Amino acid sequence: MNDARPARARRWFERPLAQLTLIRYREFLREPEAVFWVFVFPILLATGLGVAFRNRPPETVKVGVVASAPGAAAAMAALKADKALDPVMLDDSAAARELSTGAVALLVTPSSATHATYRYDDTRPESRTARMLTDNALQRAGGRLDAVEIQDSTVHELGARYIDFVIPGLLGMNLMGSGIWGVGFAIVDARKKKLLKRLIATPMSRWEYLASFILSRLTFLVLEVVTLLGFGRLVFGVPMRGSYVQLFAICLLAAFAFSSLGLLVASRVRTIEGVSGLSNLVMLPMWVFSGVFFAWTRYPAAMQPFIRALPLTAANDALRATMLQGVTWSAVLPQFLVLAAWLVICFTTALKLFRWK
Repeated sequence: MNDARPARARRWFERPLAQLTLIRYREFLREPEAVFWVFVFPILLATGLGVAFRNRPPETVKVGVVASAPGAAAAMAALKADKALDPVMLDDSAAARELSTGAVALLVTPSSATHATYRYDDTRPESRTARMLTDNALQRAGGRLDAVEIQDSTVHELGARYIDFVIPGLLGMNLMGSGIWGVGFAIVDARKKKLLKRLIATPMSRWEYLASFILSRLTFLVLEVVTLLGFGRLVFGVPMRGSYVQLFAICLLAAFAFSSLGLLVASRVRTIEGVSGLSNLVMLPMWVFSGVFFAWTRYPAAMQPFIRALPLTAANDALRATMLQGVTWSAVLPQFLVLAAWLVICFTTALKLFRWK
């Protein structure tokens, strides 16, 4: 009886699915480029974005005052009294140049003590802010009294920063890239080298070959999640307010869904150029629309049902809701259903379309 378990373990280990899964591990580890893009690149990207969009003291807004205009000196004095503004005196030619190049967010031309002209680009958020701050400073200097007394109470909460928003997005993007690129390239490369033709003669079914790609994602999935989220937590203090079990379940389902999509992309393609083009075609809409670096709700309402149906959108929304809001399983059920649908549809379609040659 003592030899029964080791014997069963050896028999399972010798099965085609187990051997194929081990091959996937070896193929991945022998490709330094794959290791870089899966583990190193997300860390470098998170570092750059975290430093660029770190919490900093409030910045001043630079505005210009036309020196030749009447009342320019009084306007400068009023604007200097506001700590949020950085006013500069400019002659006519310099004023036009600085405004056209964006060096100043707004240009003030006071024509009298009671009248001034603001020149600015209303499509720039910085210019709209400068307009509000400049007008407030000049109106107060002109004697305006505030009807309501305001008291400021500033807060700096973890979870509301840009780095808190982008880390789950980077994790979702990494799961998508490693799933689609890793699986698609491996299959097409084997087909191009005519290795798939040799596998036909082995005691292995089509579903075992394709399932080995999905199972091999389990080990790499744990490493991807721990590496990126651990880095975000240790370096930037990114919070984790939800269940770790729920987070891993989201990552697992997303990884399987993207791997199935990679299987579908590579089911009949014969060249590296072909799988590269198809992979980019599949991933490009998700890079743009799925809210990796900014919220997908910025897009028009007519596009949002399509955007919500994308697997990367579902993965990112579920990851952010779990990490930043601490929601329960029921709150992310719609995202689970979207990912499960992509997994089932893509894998079953890939089984039907897959060709060894």
